[in-house]
Amino acid sequence: MKIIVTGSLGNISQPLTKELVQQGHAVVVISSKPEKQKDIEALGATAAIGSLEDADFLSATFTGANAVYCMIPPDLSEPNQVAYYRRIAGNYIKAIQQSGVKRVIHLSSYGAHLDKGTGLILGAHHVEVMLNELPGIAVTHMRPAYFYYNLFSFIEMIKHTGVITANYGGEDRIVLVSPIDIAAAIAGEIVTPAAPGSNVHYVASDERTASEIAGILGAAIRKPDLKWTVITNEQMQSSMEAHGVPASLGTSFVEMFASIHSGALTADYYLNKPAMGKVKLEDFAKEFAAAFKK
Repeated sequence: MKIIVTGSLGNISQPLTKELVQQGHAVVVISSKPEKQKDIEALGATAAIGSLEDADFLSATFTGANAVYCMIPPDLSEPNQVAYYRRIAGNYIKAIQQSGVKRVIHLSSYGAHLDKGTGLILGAHHVEVMLNELPGIAVTHMRPAYFYYNLFSFIEMIKHTGVITANYGGEDRIVLVSPIDIAAAIAGEIVTPAAPGSNVHYVASDERTASEIAGILGAAIRKPDLKWTVITNEQMQSSMEAHGVPASLGTSFVEMFASIHSGALTADYYLNKPAMGKVKLEDFAKEFAAAFKK
């Protein structure tokens, strides 16, 4: 099969590309950075250098492909996140229609079933709705849970305060996922025949309470008493703004995290729970400890 992979050589796209090449597929990786071409070719794939803002480039690249993996790179500099997601999704849709591609895998997010109250994840909801309107296309929305590497953002906090604080935590149950397991799930899904229409595939690696996460990470960094405490939404907003996060962006983060605390983000996940991936929290804790030492 000829498969298009977006996301350059990111956390998911790189292991996905490796897996697809090993399976014998002809893989084309889209990247906006010319300097990535050699690294892409070193994996046995073909590089297509261009911008996701260029629908004509996408159309030409998608032409002749059996399937495409579409992801929207996070860009927190965009003042209107929903508008940004809708704009890139519109380019993907134009390219899909013009190229004749019939199989699409979209990197979405858990919580994308909700049309409000999820902050940054709301963009993924809008993209799902837009892709679902494509006639005659088999679309799978991959909905990964809370990425392990999001926990890296707590490193400086732990170093300076000795605790983790957020407007979610404590006994909140967090569904965790590794990019490696996401890539494996996509690789399996992208070669699976599917009838026209849309479906959803959740991806998760582990489930732990925030307190359990703190304990395991704390043990790995030799801070066995590490705690994860919950603060109010207002305190979270003030803290983020005090650290230079623009108010509107801070509000989106606070809203997203609050939906973890309330359980809203995982409601549909638990109704459609997948088999767990291979990478467990204890595996990630080793990466966390290595990063903590830097």
